[in-house]
Amino acid sequence: MALDGKLLARARTRLAEQKAENAALLAQREAEVYAAVPEIRRVDAEMRGLLGELLDLTGRGEDVSSALERVQEKSGALCAEKAELLAARGYPKDYLDEIVMCPACHDSGYRSDGTICACLLRRYEEEKAKELSALLRAGEEGFADFRLDYYTGEARACMELTLAVARAYAEGFGPDSTNLLLQGGTGLGKTFLSGCIARTVSAKGCSVVYETAQEAFGAFEEQKFSRDAETYTAATEKVKRILNCQLLIIDDLGTELTTSFTQSALYNIINSRLTAKRKTIISTNLSDAELAARYIPQITSRIGGEYDKLPFMGRDIRAIRKEQRYG
Repeated sequence: MALDGKLLARARTRLAEQKAENAALLAQREAEVYAAVPEIRRVDAEMRGLLGELLDLTGRGEDVSSALERVQEKSGALCAEKAELLAARGYPKDYLDEIVMCPACHDSGYRSDGTICACLLRRYEEEKAKELSALLRAGEEGFADFRLDYYTGEARACMELTLAVARAYAEGFGPDSTNLLLQGGTGLGKTFLSGCIARTVSAKGCSVVYETAQEAFGAFEEQKFSRDAETYTAATEKVKRILNCQLLIIDDLGTELTTSFTQSALYNIINSRLTAKRKTIISTNLSDAELAARYIPQITSRIGGEYDKLPFMGRDIRAIRKEQRYG
């Protein structure tokens, strides 16, 4: 599974912060215990001295088995003494042990064979879910929350099929999935359903990027024209994610200011992802005729030939809700 570098860095930072908090807690416990039971400070000092002896022994090129046995025996005796001192003052025997959240990697995020640990992957998935929720600017609604009662007649039949196809697409997403064009008027549920797809596919462990057309093309523009190093770096990272994620969702195509540059950026996105066999979903309020009038033939030809259309019909849901509120 290809991991997003930015999200992985955030996950590592979270792990390091939690490790530092545990180290600070252990330091507080040591200060507390040393003040209450001074003998334990002496025991710990002797144990650190034994560690130095062990390191010295391992550096010799001779038989040190008897010396090693003596050091291990003394270490065991010191550990037992420390446990007795702690118990005598009402402390748990492991009160001064290192606080480790994950025994598999010792809170490093990576196992001994160099592979990423499950604890770091879990934090990565949490960061991915947080970023996706922020991009969607919505709650945690799912397919079950899609309101078919807003549609009637022919529109109801159309939207029942569209909902079923969208759900099946998300649940079965994989290398053989198609590209989708969500097409219909304003306020018919395109953004809602694309968000449902994004959450479901992301939950399967796939990399998902969700951007409005304006924001996606803006990243390409900043990468090309920005003279600010920080802005350029952030834009370059976003462009890489747009081009390389397993599923890209471009919302509201046609609401951006259409220029020769945005047409070039859109062509780059569509063509690059088709060539790499990466999947894309585009939602738009534009009809086929309006798409053809706005975009160059190289774009409309690829959308028409490589994207399955999901039609959206009915009345603007926002208008229906307003009528229901005010009668």
